[in-house]
Amino acid sequence: MKRIHIQNAILVNEGQQVKGSIVIENEKIAEILVGSEAPTTPCDEAIDAEGCYLLPGAIDGHVHFRDPGLTQKGDITSESRAAVAGGVTSIMDMPNTSPQTTSITALNDKLALMATKSLVNFSCYFGATNNNYAMLKELDKHRVCGVKLFMGASTGDMLVDKMNSLLKIFGGTDLPIAVHSEDQQTIKENVEKYTRLAKSTPDAEAPKDLPAELHPLIRSEEACYRSTELAVSLAKEAHARLHVLHLSTGKELALFEKTPLAQKRITAEACVGHLIFDDSDYAGMQSLIKCNPAIKSRANREALREAVNSGLIDVIATDHAPHLLEEKQGGALKAASGLPMIQFSLVSMLELVDEQVFTIETIVEKMCHAPAEIYQINNRGYLRKGYQADLVLVRPNEGWVVTPDCIESKCKWSPLEGRTLHWKIDKTFVNGHLVYANGEINDHYRGQEIHFR
Repeated sequence: MKRIHIQNAILVNEGQQVKGSIVIENEKIAEILVGSEAPTTPCDEAIDAEGCYLLPGAIDGHVHFRDPGLTQKGDITSESRAAVAGGVTSIMDMPNTSPQTTSITALNDKLALMATKSLVNFSCYFGATNNNYAMLKELDKHRVCGVKLFMGASTGDMLVDKMNSLLKIFGGTDLPIAVHSEDQQTIKENVEKYTRLAKSTPDAEAPKDLPAELHPLIRSEEACYRSTELAVSLAKEAHARLHVLHLSTGKELALFEKTPLAQKRITAEACVGHLIFDDSDYAGMQSLIKCNPAIKSRANREALREAVNSGLIDVIATDHAPHLLEEKQGGALKAASGLPMIQFSLVSMLELVDEQVFTIETIVEKMCHAPAEIYQINNRGYLRKGYQADLVLVRPNEGWVVTPDCIESKCKWSPLEGRTLHWKIDKTFVNGHLVYANGEINDHYRGQEIHFR
């Protein structure tokens, strides 16, 4: 492979910014040069990155690429195109596909499918059910990123609601247990409550749907807290590795600690949608921002932002979940839940850097370094000599409007449509290969399977 010299960029890595250059050779970072330092040997290609920031490629540990079986919404090819266009170079896919990734055969089949279709590096979760916990001991910890556990509403039979099964899962693996935590009984009671209130008279027929604005009251703070509290309690008892997905409330934050990441067995994730939107956005966007757990009040959003900065929240991901636009029609009960966020996740967070919510160093820590540490990924997530050259060049001060024409996800819509963004992905390298540049995607490249320590 030719030697590529990316020069004159601002390198952001491990809490620091420095003007410098990187040399790529044989898919790896061969040299990291500071200031005007020159490569030790000549390079075949030079890329002038003046005005750009050079970051490690983002690692998104929470995506739904819909393949196999739900490919009318999206597939591995289309959604990995959206990923590289967004500066995301590695993803970990969730198991609620068709068939579900709840057997060893389905797991191996899905990894093989990803190898043929994904433009980015990949892994996938094994899905826990009430009955398959005996399989956890068969999982290869070097190939499987984690176990996905739904402790709330889910697709098919993936809701785990039996205490004996939960105990077996938490005590049966040292892989990260990635939990969707919402208390199903609380959600059910809230649906019944707001359905009763919506009836015009006691004898009237119950409505078949409810306004989208009620979604955060149905999937309430209490529903989230009860389930997360149980998950944390079970993890502590079993000394398990717990990763709580998409926190949406300030109340849950009391369950986590500000210790250094390397010392944590229990970690927390915030998703882009919960850091951007709040419940005031339902008025204009309705079910376009409906997701589970629900986007809640501005006070909750601010608490999540503060927790990212304080270290209570360890990682930022997307929960990228494409749906066809017609599936998003309806209200709190009928519209599909999920947001297609991966293409605009990194630039959205950089917008919050401009708003002085976060620093760019914090964004790199939460979207690149921390996922690599939590999942113990080999040789990715940092600008380090000898690491895989998963890199993204981002350019500030580039005002542009999100339109359907620029959306790579198969669903062809975004909750950010119509917004003006001021950061732009300039180039994305996956294992040293230029896969995205100036709006053009190299559809011929395939990413590598992620391996874990």
